[in-house]
Amino acid sequence: MNTPQTDSRPPQAEVLFEQSGSAGLITLNRPKALNALSLPMVQALLKALTAWRDDPTVHVVAIRGTNKVGRPGTPDSLFGGFCAGGDIRFFHQAALAGDASLEDFFTDEYTLNHLIQTYPKPVVAFMDGVVMGGGMGLCQGARVRIATEHTRMAMPETNIGLFPDVGGGYFLSRCPGHVGEYLALTGEVIGADEAIAWGLADLRADASQLPALWDILAGQRFASPAEAESWLAATWPSSNASKEGDAGDAGDHTIIDSFFSLERVKHIIDALERSDNPWALKTAATLRKRSPLMLHVALEQIRRARGMSLADDLRMERDMVFRCFHLRPGTAGETVEGIRALAVDKDYKPVWNPARIEDVKAAMTQAFFESPWTPEAHPLRTLGQP
Repeated sequence: MNTPQTDSRPPQAEVLFEQSGSAGLITLNRPKALNALSLPMVQALLKALTAWRDDPTVHVVAIRGTNKVGRPGTPDSLFGGFCAGGDIRFFHQAALAGDASLEDFFTDEYTLNHLIQTYPKPVVAFMDGVVMGGGMGLCQGARVRIATEHTRMAMPETNIGLFPDVGGGYFLSRCPGHVGEYLALTGEVIGADEAIAWGLADLRADASQLPALWDILAGQRFASPAEAESWLAATWPSSNASKEGDAGDAGDHTIIDSFFSLERVKHIIDALERSDNPWALKTAATLRKRSPLMLHVALEQIRRARGMSLADDLRMERDMVFRCFHLRPGTAGETVEGIRALAVDKDYKPVWNPARIEDVKAAMTQAFFESPWTPEAHPLRTLGQP
């Protein structure tokens, strides 16, 4: 009789770090959870990127994800999935338990987002597969954002009673026209062509090319970050087509602007539902499924953020996410209810409060923008300071 063998190998870390040539290499290694970010992952990323920022031997950084099942042309399961966002099951559990580590998560994550956006060395993001929520926070500050035919990009937070955080107010509001409002409210999933056209990716590569591109970058030796920057510009030139007239059909946001430029959520939904355009009617149906309250919050967020610095936007979002879990504590809150319906009970029937877009009052929205901290006590008070 054969005795079952136990696996005595230590579990692999959820984030892998390596130095090769002049590059600091990061691999998100939680594939069964679509590389969803846990607090230890965020803290490990923050620690490594801070160290590499000050390391004179590191001149460029690259980040990728892993996938449960490898694709043809990729070694093992590398690539194929980037990051699906924050670990929302943890959010749910921590909120109900009153776990203070939930506050640590958002403070550390937003600090990490700011660090990447302002990093003094070029960062290259290999955005294969799912790139959503917190995954967008990891890649939108990169110098080169590589999308593939498998890229599925979104900020889907209104579907779980949240808002597009991790700097979403900042980078979505910089999309052309009113694409930012559209993506923030609907949570629509887009591919590489739309991402490039709307300024959320820089170039497209076949997924099968990614291992070679990664190895080429890892094999380079640069004298400085400036030399790495020049090499990237010459070797992987941007194909960004976000300028008006350059994007073709994928980047045409005329119809989006005609609806999402309207002043209020009620105006947007009314105009969509009055239209005879199939896209408009489908979009209206999508909005009717989202949290009515968070639609209003997200619209206000994007429009405020257009006039904000990145640091101020992240401070605003830190206020907002605190309110998501504390305005109506426990199961009464939109975010806890949204996560319950999508990821815990999986009945996909959230009970939103208010239940209808028409029932949201201005005071309900404004409450999310009232900071619980004084400026001197704010957990992100030092962002943007020398």
